[in-house]
Amino acid sequence: MRRRTFVSAVGTGVLASLAGCTDDGAQTEAGDRRLVVGTYTAFLDAPSISPGEWVKTEFESEFDATLVWQSPPNELNHYIERRTSDVGIDADAYVGLTVDQLVRVDEALEEPLFAEAGDVTGADEIESGLDFDPEGRALPYDTGYISLVYDGTAVEAPETFEGLLESEYGEQLIAQNPGTSATGRAFLLHTIHRFGEDGYLEYWDRLQNNGVRVLGAWSDAYAAWQDGEAPMVVSYSTDQVFAEQDGADLEKHQVRFLNDQAYANPEGMAVFADADEPELTREFMSFLLRPEVQGELAQRNVSFPATESAELPAEYGELAKVPPEPVTFGYDRLQGSVEGWIDAWERQFGQQ
Repeated sequence: MRRRTFVSAVGTGVLASLAGCTDDGAQTEAGDRRLVVGTYTAFLDAPSISPGEWVKTEFESEFDATLVWQSPPNELNHYIERRTSDVGIDADAYVGLTVDQLVRVDEALEEPLFAEAGDVTGADEIESGLDFDPEGRALPYDTGYISLVYDGTAVEAPETFEGLLESEYGEQLIAQNPGTSATGRAFLLHTIHRFGEDGYLEYWDRLQNNGVRVLGAWSDAYAAWQDGEAPMVVSYSTDQVFAEQDGADLEKHQVRFLNDQAYANPEGMAVFADADEPELTREFMSFLLRPEVQGELAQRNVSFPATESAELPAEYGELAKVPPEPVTFGYDRLQGSVEGWIDAWERQFGQQ
């Protein structure tokens, strides 16, 4: 399995990439400007593959700047907590922002965490329907569909949410904590979409009684699934893209759309309101929206591109599965609701 190694930044509680350094730690000549970008851990060091190292190398090869990645253990919450404590953000941009996270930012903070995206070349190529920020701060750079991934040599996954409750699927599923994982939140939101605010907790109660295992992050859940701890995992419908790249048996990487649906979860990027390098950040955002970069991002992040002009190999469309019916909640629907839904889930799940 290909993995990338990063070191902890002393005293910050974040992971910083070895950007701009040689193997012996000497500083390279990537440039005088320094662009600091926060993101989630799997963007840099996933149990599958990751785009962070490639993005850094390509960006620095063209721009007179050093790209430094930050990956706090608590992801976006790290920056929310710093803003709440009136401490400097020490980063220019965040990559990996979802609509529910943006809602949490706006509900938690009185002062803005992000600035308007402004003039970003390539933004007009973003596919209609992916934009999720009514205030124009976040720009989507990819999207994914949360679904079941299962080992077809060990189990035939059920076709419906209700099917997961059958005794034959007891202790067969690994999911993620919606309080700490974007993938877990998306799956929780899909159950709310399916069963409503009045029915999702009952569904999760029955799912828990049937032995669902909930881990903290997507990477934890996926690694446990790869180790054979259960034959089904909540993951992404692009899973066969990674499997093909890794030379894996595709029969062990099957995708199931429960009720012929999957939760659409676009990811965005945004400039921090007090960024030291706002213009360089917008150049970086434009860089991520280029057709050739969009194609590489999609393959390395095992996702779908955000733009219509993305350059992808023909076979990508055969491996990346699109659900018959994508579902999602928009900003307005989540505002004032998503934190309460998660809190109620955590209270119930923690009691059993």
